[in-house]
Amino acid sequence: MAKKVLISFDDSENAMRAVQFAADHFLRDAKITLFSVVEDSSTLCAMNSPELTPYFKSEQQAFCSLEDKKRELVETAIQAARRCLIEAGFDHEQVHTKINRRSSGVARDIISEAESGYDVVIIGRRGVSSLQDFLFGSVAQKVLQGVKNAAVLAVP
Repeated sequence: MAKKVLISFDDSENAMRAVQFAADHFLRDAKITLFSVVEDSSTLCAMNSPELTPYFKSEQQAFCSLEDKKRELVETAIQAARRCLIEAGFDHEQVHTKINRRSSGVARDIISEAESGYDVVIIGRRGVSSLQDFLFGSVAQKVLQGVKNAAVLAVP
């Protein structure tokens, strides 16, 4: 059975189903990492120039405040997911959280993390039609196709 498990987590119902799947199906000695990718808005939020219009500055503050709130929500949700796994019997030292700033795209960032020694990647699959997947793709689809050195489970 898998010893090192990566769960892609984005504070959605699908992500929580992926967490529950791990709680229900993996041995308690597995090392689990809950992994989330958040937008990197630091450049925009740090922008401070005399050329910025007052309107842009106020919009910038509102945007950055919203981004901070979204990150707080992800941090809260990922801790709740961690507690869920611990309550299911996983040792607290075996369940880790990792929140990375987006660098090359959500799917590519997940793939990059997955390639760093995980046996299994679990990702929630969004409820879209196969036609939508074919035309537009999805993070889950890209991860399924992109991860080469680990098994990938897409949880419906």
